[in-house]
Amino acid sequence: MSSMTPRAERIPAEERREQILAAATTVFGELGYAGATTDRVARAAGISQPYVVRLFGTKEQLFLETLDRTLARLLASFRAALAEDAPGDATDREARLGAAYLELVEDRGTLLTLLHGFMMGSDPVIGPAARDGFLQVFRMLRDEAGFTPEQIHRFLADGMLINTLLASGIGLAAKRDRDAADLMDCTFGAHVAEVLERASA
Repeated sequence: MSSMTPRAERIPAEERREQILAAATTVFGELGYAGATTDRVARAAGISQPYVVRLFGTKEQLFLETLDRTLARLLASFRAALAEDAPGDATDREARLGAAYLELVEDRGTLLTLLHGFMMGSDPVIGPAARDGFLQVFRMLRDEAGFTPEQIHRFLADGMLINTLLASGIGLAAKRDRDAADLMDCTFGAHVAEVLERASA
């Protein structure tokens, strides 16, 4: 019998990269760009910090790729909702896309990473990437969903309100603050219980 210890199975590079980006989505979502570090991301991913740096180079590049990943997930969620849509008017599509957006509340990191990116509009590197991402969402709503200007305005405004409520922790405060609960109810209506459950998951 051999006394050699079997080597741990190596994780393919792309799978490891996705593991790091998933961890980065959580860390950037919770701490923002300024508060996050490659060390925190590495610990969340269960790997070494030098390995993160070797793959991504800098925190800035890691954030850019994380932002791109979250945007891709958002757009894929919207397109999946459109693909399931039976022929109908844009009002039905708006409801379907709204439901798809609410499903992402459970993964706070996705929506909050996008919010942090949008807030860095003055950054010479991250700002252009964030603006391009926001415009991708706009073009998808206009060209693929067929939304009217009024529907686009309402949908994007509601999305930013949801992100703000998540970022500020209003959903958590709603359990003990009547005004916070009323604001959540005004925003989500019949879906408020579902949203609160997802936000606390």
